[in-house]
Amino acid sequence: MSVDLHRWRRDESRPSAGEAWRDAAARVLGPSVALFAVIVGVGWLIMGPFGGLQDEIAVNEELQEGRSFTPFWNVTTDIWSRLGNTEIIIGTCAVISLIILWRTRQWWYAVIPAIAISIQATVFVIAAWIVGRERPDVEKLDPAPPTSSYPSGHVGASTALYLTFALMAQRIERRWLRRLVTAVCILVPVLVSYARLYRGMHHLTDVLLGVVNGVVCALLAWHWLRRRRS
Repeated sequence: MSVDLHRWRRDESRPSAGEAWRDAAARVLGPSVALFAVIVGVGWLIMGPFGGLQDEIAVNEELQEGRSFTPFWNVTTDIWSRLGNTEIIIGTCAVISLIILWRTRQWWYAVIPAIAISIQATVFVIAAWIVGRERPDVEKLDPAPPTSSYPSGHVGASTALYLTFALMAQRIERRWLRRLVTAVCILVPVLVSYARLYRGMHHLTDVLLGVVNGVVCALLAWHWLRRRRS
């Protein structure tokens, strides 16, 4: 899927309710079912033919061994990990979306982050329940959520949310500010990913598929409504 960074500025026409529902079903709900099938399929391969990828634990064990020598990172990664917490993701999405709505008066544009995290969360929760992968057998620095380890919900949510913010940031006129905001938005999911590994909450493949989930959901949300090219 190619990313048209200017599609929302080129066509700012208000969609009807029928157009919005039609496009959401065809361009978000349908593809998200395919995304769900892929993530569950990969999860079944990991838990089945690949035998749970037992060698992955070496990554978590190596990170665990370094904790006693770098207590600073125990605190730092706690902050990074919290950026992917459900309440933080929803709160940040709500605040930024309301600001965008206030600035643009375009609800169909302001809902993009909400669409991204909603689809991501739906795919993640059902896939985690179906696959049911145990978390790494190392000391965990965070309380384990009720969902299973695969895929990472923290990583998926932060990727989906902040990638949509990065796409929206391309409207910023000042080049230095646009680049700064874009860089920060891309950096946040990277920090969350490292923190979840460091704190023993996920296997490496849990994080990687969380990234895939978040990226695809962000792109689906970005293209959720048809826009004229001319």
